[in-house]
Amino acid sequence: MNLEMVLVNRSRCKVESCSAPTLFRSTRFRTHKIKISSFNFEGLRMKNSSKIIIRFALVAEQPSPRDEGRLAGSADNCIAGIKRYTGFIRGRDLYPLLDNVSLEANPRAAKAGAVVRDIRDSLENTPELFPFKSKGVLLGTSEYEALQRNRFELRFSDPASEGVLDGGHNMLAIGLHMLASILDEKSIAKVSLWEDMKDLWAENRDALEDARDNFQFLVPIEIIVPSDVEDPSMVQQFEMSVLEICAARNNNAQLTQETKSNKKGFYDEIRELLDPDIRARIEWKSNEWESSGAKPVKVRDLLALAWIPLNKASEAKLLPENMSVTPQNIYRNKGECSKQFDKLMEHSDVSQPTDGPTHELTNPVVRSAFTILSDLPKLYDKIYAEFPHAYNSNGYRFGSNPIVKAYDPVRREAAKDKSAFVASRPTTHYQDLEVDYRYPDGLIMPLVYGLKGLLEIRDAKVVWATDPFDFLDEHLAEIAGAYRLVLDMARFDPQKLSKNQASHEFAVGEFEKSLIKHNAAAVA
Repeated sequence: MNLEMVLVNRSRCKVESCSAPTLFRSTRFRTHKIKISSFNFEGLRMKNSSKIIIRFALVAEQPSPRDEGRLAGSADNCIAGIKRYTGFIRGRDLYPLLDNVSLEANPRAAKAGAVVRDIRDSLENTPELFPFKSKGVLLGTSEYEALQRNRFELRFSDPASEGVLDGGHNMLAIGLHMLASILDEKSIAKVSLWEDMKDLWAENRDALEDARDNFQFLVPIEIIVPSDVEDPSMVQQFEMSVLEICAARNNNAQLTQETKSNKKGFYDEIRELLDPDIRARIEWKSNEWESSGAKPVKVRDLLALAWIPLNKASEAKLLPENMSVTPQNIYRNKGECSKQFDKLMEHSDVSQPTDGPTHELTNPVVRSAFTILSDLPKLYDKIYAEFPHAYNSNGYRFGSNPIVKAYDPVRREAAKDKSAFVASRPTTHYQDLEVDYRYPDGLIMPLVYGLKGLLEIRDAKVVWATDPFDFLDEHLAEIAGAYRLVLDMARFDPQKLSKNQASHEFAVGEFEKSLIKHNAAAVA
């Protein structure tokens, strides 16, 4: 096959002669009349439109019409309802993508680092080898049109599942390589994420246009599309397949289970319920979080906490198949908590697919558990910050154990043995609040799980039996006093403590006893 062939979508495109050149096209059963004069064909750049046009230097269609004839009558005809166009695009013709496309559909966020540096080095020193050293960029869309002269009109109506499916680091590196031709390295070094590069790109767009013809290097590009965009079943099949294709293509990038689940929409409800500051610190997909903090909170930490109210619902037989996790897994095996969470969310009694791979939560019990979850990060931090003082209020010395380190610059300066102190101020896990002690989270995980003792089932939903923040203000000291027994039995070993189911059940019992006292005092 001649790779320089002209590709035309014969069934969906025709050109009519008129005073202003006009292109008629049909997409998803709608016919649109678009004036060609609204396109900048010379620059292949479209303004004020979600559509873009890209031009291949070399391109091939798979399966081609000839291939489809050979496949006719076989079970694999149409190859899962998907076809692809593969070839090479010159760097100068990537401008429409760099101008308009986000990396939202890419399961991993592109982040500057060793990989991006290596790609930039290849572009700088061996551009002629780049199309063979790089796997390039994978694009996907259910709305497209093959035009003349190796040009394609693409429309990404759903950025969450269409656009750049793989190759985000290549896109970031190519953008930085182009920017480096007009800016000093100091400006380039400030770029950490794709969004940073996009901001810099927009600021310098005019200068980039002047340098455009300098970028003649070739980039491997693959576009996957439905085999027939006019067939709703084919389009739906394509949309359902996109997530699996993303996951498979990103395997070399160690795509996490949580990243896949994020694309399925399993975390959408949780994200909406969380405090905005905490939400910004969660790494919902690999290498991406919204806060300026250098260290994000792994989403699996949050999913582990979700099983505190979910276990309460399971005990009341309100979850499908009585799904639950053992209390100690919330600390020792968060990966298992994440897998079980996915199993729950994929259940037809909990969520239903909507657009492509995206699911929508439909279960009110699980939704009520997520409402409880929205409080748990703050409660976690509150227990971590206040437990040492609550423990000491009973006449004990929390800081006397070698595993506990205090922050006290004055005493540290005067001490000969500084091993009992930390030089920098410790902070809490979720809100980054300053605290007086640093110690392993495993020491308090049973207490965090103990919050389940403050939950009750009301109208087939999980709710707080009382305000948990006020409850901790009033009762944490007495619970900490009783909890000393557990600490002593485990000899302050966080691994023994947090991995023992009995310690978690003990904490739940202490919260339940204090709640009974609390309710009795309220009635009296």
